[in-house]
Amino acid sequence: MEKQQSTWHTAILGLQHLLAMYSGDILVPLLVGSALKFNSQQMAYLISADIFMCGIATLLQIKRTPWTGIGLPVVLGCAVEYVAPLQHIGTTLGHSYMYGSIIAAGLFLLLCGGVFAKLRRFFPTIVTGSLITLIGFTLIPVAFQNLGGGNAQAKNFGSPINLLLGFSTIIIILVLNVWTRGFIQQIAILLGIVAGSLLAVILGQVGFEPVGQAQWFQLPQLFYFAQPRFEWSSIVTMVLTAITCMIESTGVYFALSEVVGQDLKEQDLAAGYRAEGLAAILGGVFNTFPYSTFSQNVGIVQLSGIKTLRPVYFSAFFLLILGLIPKVGAIATLIPTSVLGGAMVVMFGMVGAQGIKMLAAVDLNTKNLLVIAISLGLGLGVSAQPHLFQFLPATCQTVLSNGMVVGSLTAVILNLLLNGAPHQDTAP
Repeated sequence: MEKQQSTWHTAILGLQHLLAMYSGDILVPLLVGSALKFNSQQMAYLISADIFMCGIATLLQIKRTPWTGIGLPVVLGCAVEYVAPLQHIGTTLGHSYMYGSIIAAGLFLLLCGGVFAKLRRFFPTIVTGSLITLIGFTLIPVAFQNLGGGNAQAKNFGSPINLLLGFSTIIIILVLNVWTRGFIQQIAILLGIVAGSLLAVILGQVGFEPVGQAQWFQLPQLFYFAQPRFEWSSIVTMVLTAITCMIESTGVYFALSEVVGQDLKEQDLAAGYRAEGLAAILGGVFNTFPYSTFSQNVGIVQLSGIKTLRPVYFSAFFLLILGLIPKVGAIATLIPTSVLGGAMVVMFGMVGAQGIKMLAAVDLNTKNLLVIAISLGLGLGVSAQPHLFQFLPATCQTVLSNGMVVGSLTAVILNLLLNGAPHQDTAP
């Protein structure tokens, strides 16, 4: 039995979940808003509204209802896979069609979640273990890019200061996990981020201007930028991207179910997909983004050993508060990218290690080794060279340039070809 945490301890664990996903979440509005030429006021609204909707989306997912909610310790945000399609639709067709496509993709997930959940038997351990390993390892380059400063083309990328901050954060997290126990060990990621940020302040690498410029209070508004309009090609593009993110979410669901010891059933997956669909619809209505499950928080659950939903509820409420008070939310933007990158190296590595742990329980015969080898090889290869399919149509590029989708589809297809179709009651 897990020891019951005090409210104070649980709140700090929730803050750790928030910080783990915060940089990845605000990255999307920054990239999309810049592409759409938003001014500083519009950008401030977009970031605040996005943070608020992340809290709403997380609550929709962790709160079980008869129809929605996976009921696992997950945090939701806008996946980076949506960035390129949103930029393309927004800049070519306009804001209205961008938000219309988000709502349409959400409706697709909401209505088709039950159909996709029936494919659960095609995700046995050999497939889910490969997918989870792939999720962790394909995110490692993202972590290292952040560790170097965030922009690989910048002149200061990989500077001694960035390397010092990033690797110091890794070392602090490692030391806290190995040589401490109890609550300190559980919040090692958070303490590592705080310690790395304090080191950055001492070294003069943190500026406090964003906090001074931010507003004190701001409510999300319906159709703030534009009324949604609908067009078939933008809808198809966004639906394909939503399927991509749904496959990733499936891997996260199974990873967390393995960590917390909860067997996922068909209705659980359907409820999870529907929650993400409902969150996407709300994102379109409030002119923000579609939302899906963040994989980095699997590493938090694994490292902290706290498998209950209470910290995630705190994280969701913190997101709501930060979304309403931009000045407070701006404080989290002060965390240096290299510090977050160091923490991400540990978290993403733990996700990959969880996948390896699952694969260790599989009969590693020649056929299963081929499933693992080729799915990981293609997934990692596509992630390393996403421009491999640059001459194909844009909709094909959206799917084939995503290493997680390529790897997971490869694992499913190879498992069917080499091991045969699973029975209806086969557990993942």
